[in-house]
Amino acid sequence: MNFLAIIPLAGTLSFGTEEIALRTGETLGGLLNASFGNAVELIVSIIALVKHEIVVVQTSLIGSILSNLLLVMGMVFFLGGINRVEQYFNTTVAQTASSLLAVAVLSLIIPSAFHWAGASNGQNEERLQEGIIGLSRGTAVILLFVYGVYLFFQLKSHAELFNIQSQKAPKRSELEPSAMQHLLQQSANAGAATLGHSAIQGKAYPRTAAGSGSSAEAAKVEAADEEDEEEGPQPELLLLTAVILLAGSTALVAICAEFLVDSLDYLVEHSPISKYFVGLILLPIVGNAAEHATSVTVAYKDKMDLAIGVAVGSSMQIALLVIPFIVVLGWIMGIDEMTLYFDGFQVVLLLVSVLLVNYLIQDGKSNFLEGTLLMATYVIIAVAAWYFPAPTSPTTE
Repeated sequence: MNFLAIIPLAGTLSFGTEEIALRTGETLGGLLNASFGNAVELIVSIIALVKHEIVVVQTSLIGSILSNLLLVMGMVFFLGGINRVEQYFNTTVAQTASSLLAVAVLSLIIPSAFHWAGASNGQNEERLQEGIIGLSRGTAVILLFVYGVYLFFQLKSHAELFNIQSQKAPKRSELEPSAMQHLLQQSANAGAATLGHSAIQGKAYPRTAAGSGSSAEAAKVEAADEEDEEEGPQPELLLLTAVILLAGSTALVAICAEFLVDSLDYLVEHSPISKYFVGLILLPIVGNAAEHATSVTVAYKDKMDLAIGVAVGSSMQIALLVIPFIVVLGWIMGIDEMTLYFDGFQVVLLLVSVLLVNYLIQDGKSNFLEGTLLMATYVIIAVAAWYFPAPTSPTTE
């Protein structure tokens, strides 16, 4: 029941945050979204950390990243691409977030390599753990600093790069036969020249390409979107009401999360489900339900920049903000088990997922086949997580 209760609460939490952000301006609004964008994951992780459920903490955080990168992005590409030959998005936003994700993955690989190299050299296990604790805490502080620099980069110094509008794609039904043939030929030529992906970073195909039907319909789509953007989203609640809604939702999520963590032992004992599967698959799907719905809805309307920003941006936020914050919080609470030393299975899954997403978004285009690949990868990971023998602690080899 707590699983189901968290889903609407996550949506309410997201709605309250957006209502406040509309009144606070771009900078403070961005900080609010950064703070509450992954509030469910953060609350669940804090409660699990307090109860020393380190496996649940680590798997749920990695699982949230995987869920956003593979499941959400896959659904975005697939459902958005059903009615369109291709969709386009701002490569600056996607690739910047992906580069930061690569740094976050590196921060998880280094502790694992540190432990493996030390153990192979016959180093004392206790000494290795002390080194990993110090390494993790220092790295966590650096990652938090990097995230702060990224916020300044996005909201202040290079905000114009993130506001560039991507090319709009007309639906298949709106294309004349000649325009459809041109788009298909254009995609085929690009694929043959680059073995599937263009090496040119951030370039979309010209909007004035041959095919008068395509150009006319694309222009109509752009005009409609520009009209929507001029109106802009308007607040639906009073500021005080939005604050109360946000505070109340946060409190209810915390209560449900505490009951949820307490019930995990009973669930594991009376079902074939392991804590590893719960943390890596079930909790992230529940916590990201609101973001899933938002991303898929806007992608279907060909607002790919927003969809990519929610999916990839949320993953980056967990990697650079939530995970290091939890490590620092564990430091403050004296919980030495909470480090950046994740088991090798999780690290490999994250590394492969980030590499796959980086490869698929480098050309600034997407289609339903790419979405199918991402979702299939997530299902494979879910099957592997079901059968994986969960470790009793993050330091167990």
